[in-house]
Amino acid sequence: MKVSFIGLGVMGYPMAGHLVKAGFDVTVFNRTKKTALAWAKQYAGKAANSVAECVAQADVVLTCVGNDDDVRSMTTHEYGALAYMKPGAILVDHTTTSALLAQEVAMAAGKGGVQFMDAPISGGQAGAENGQLTIMCGGDLSLFSELQPIFDAYGRSSVLMGEVGQGQRAKMVNQICIAGVLNGLAEGLVLAKQAGLDIATLVSCLKHGAAGSWQMENRAITMAEDRFDFGFAIDWMIKDLGFCLDEAQRQGIQLPMTERTAQLYQTLSSQGLGRMDTSVLIKALTTH
Repeated sequence: MKVSFIGLGVMGYPMAGHLVKAGFDVTVFNRTKKTALAWAKQYAGKAANSVAECVAQADVVLTCVGNDDDVRSMTTHEYGALAYMKPGAILVDHTTTSALLAQEVAMAAGKGGVQFMDAPISGGQAGAENGQLTIMCGGDLSLFSELQPIFDAYGRSSVLMGEVGQGQRAKMVNQICIAGVLNGLAEGLVLAKQAGLDIATLVSCLKHGAAGSWQMENRAITMAEDRFDFGFAIDWMIKDLGFCLDEAQRQGIQLPMTERTAQLYQTLSSQGLGRMDTSVLIKALTTH
């Protein structure tokens, strides 16, 4: 199976590498050409000079870029992938986008005889590097089954959530839950530090109980040590929570915690912390 991968950021770069290790014939494209060349050298794969060259012979094209407009430029634009993909090929978008964008791309793909699945991912850079991502999918069951060998290359779990767009809505719920956990963890750490609790001992005590979480095990100590220069940047979280709030409005509901958290992240970003990890939320609580 010939696979093309568009977008070699902190997630896409190792994901495409896992596909080579799994035995797929992989060609990549990245807007920064030197990144694609470095990837090709590291994984003995192929780097294309254009989207057209990258996708023309592909059975499956995977995209993992920044936002809705980036996806459009790489897929539905006149020089995007859909203009050059062969009929019957499959387009999978791993970018976190709006559900409306997923439906828009699916419609455009269908006009060209291309199958489409939205498949946002969770697990962060470490999950991508270790091949342990969670993949939330929207599309047909038969297509989902056909894509399993690819998802297995870099995923720990892939779940079909429903029709196109439902993968993105599942990712929205994922981001809301992360925001909620970080709010609770941040407030808990503020109390713990003020009360003189040893944070490492506290984490060891709590992590196996009902309060345990990935965030507690991986971020509590670094939060207490005022270290945030790693992980998922808050500027990306602001984008993701914006999708959540837009979708909530379309559904006629309110998400007060999500709205408040998005506002706190926007304030932190305006203070120059936009590239810091989402756990920097604790600073919004300790500076008020």
